[in-house]
Amino acid sequence: MMYDCAIVGGGPAGLNAALVLGRAGRTVALFDNNQPRNGVTHASHGFITRDGIQPAEFRRIAYEEVMRYPSVTQREDEVTDIRKLENGFEIKTLAGESAQARKLIVAAGLKEIFPDIEGLHDFYGKSLFNCPFCDGWELRDQPLVIVSEDARVFHLTKMLYNWSKDLIVCTNGHAPFTEEQKNLLESKGIQLIETPVEAFEGQDGLLEQVRFADGTSILRSGGFIGPKWVAKAAFANRLGYETTNHGGIVADEMGRSSVPGLYAAGDAAYVGPSQVIYAAASGSKAAMAVCADLFEEDFSSQ
Repeated sequence: MMYDCAIVGGGPAGLNAALVLGRAGRTVALFDNNQPRNGVTHASHGFITRDGIQPAEFRRIAYEEVMRYPSVTQREDEVTDIRKLENGFEIKTLAGESAQARKLIVAAGLKEIFPDIEGLHDFYGKSLFNCPFCDGWELRDQPLVIVSEDARVFHLTKMLYNWSKDLIVCTNGHAPFTEEQKNLLESKGIQLIETPVEAFEGQDGLLEQVRFADGTSILRSGGFIGPKWVAKAAFANRLGYETTNHGGIVADEMGRSSVPGLYAAGDAAYVGPSQVIYAAASGSKAAMAVCADLFEEDFSSQ
């Protein structure tokens, strides 16, 4: 069969898109490999009525709601290839399955590339995070470390100063700050360490200290990491869409890309606060754009 829409990615963006399309009676194939980026996080914050919910529970509730609509089909599989057809798209999966759809929403999001620091993954999602709006409240007024290698660390530092004044910024051997920025940090009592970070140390996911390559260390109880971001699903060569600087899809306010029939939602199309509420909203808008375009095509056809 030819689905009205295929959705690649079962995070908040893809699930909310499926919900809107299902409520419009549109046939949907939702591809989800069940590997959410926030799976390591103890709780998600900033979404009204769901503040503090565990990501797995959020997904459970979301799928329970989405699958009430009979026109939505879930496919727990990884998409490996997408081909543009004359009247839509063909999606192929790791399991060797395929599906065709008139419209396509890519909502596979981004993946994080972390600096190679011993112990980082033992603490990430427990006492080390990347989004101040998601986890700054839980670490408020604590002695925090910020580790980032690029110029965006200055913006991250300014934001975190709202939650804690006890900050130490580590650039892991890099030098992203201007002299003016260094002077401003010093005036705020923020220490800057450019020595490479060797390890994070602590117990049971709770950070206790940061050790450096020169043998020195600092005591910290938590912190924030500035990872690099790359697109999870990269099909630009196959589909010809315009890409952002992180490999995502350039899209308009409603998620429409430069390729007719192709839409983007969530982190796949947006660089900003990586929050559930942003992703869900963009999924809703992309689904509404899909519906509007399908309505137009179907109503105008003879």
